[in-house]
Amino acid sequence: MNQQVKDLIQKLGEAIHESVSESDQISGVVREIREQGFDVLLMLEATIGLNEVEDDVEEADTDEAEEAADGPFTRHDLTFLKSLRITTEEIDATGGSVSPDA
Repeated sequence: MNQQVKDLIQKLGEAIHESVSESDQISGVVREIREQGFDVLLMLEATIGLNEVEDDVEEADTDEAEEAADGPFTRHDLTFLKSLRITTEEIDATGGSVSPDA
């Protein structure tokens, strides 16, 4: 990964941090929790995944169209949802594990 992409990922992380820290909704809820006598420590973890775009746009469009034809989610969507332990009918159909509490 080149330095420019690393710098952009760093900027993205800073933008996410700034968005959360400046959110009126989040600060309001934190204030309410403190009013109940608790101190708040908010830690968020962001996972940023990158897929290098192929030069052959036609091939990528064909693959995406085939994946989308099977349902509303692409294979990448399903993998992401599964990593968050979110199940869908598409994940069930592809043989993904289904947790009874999800």
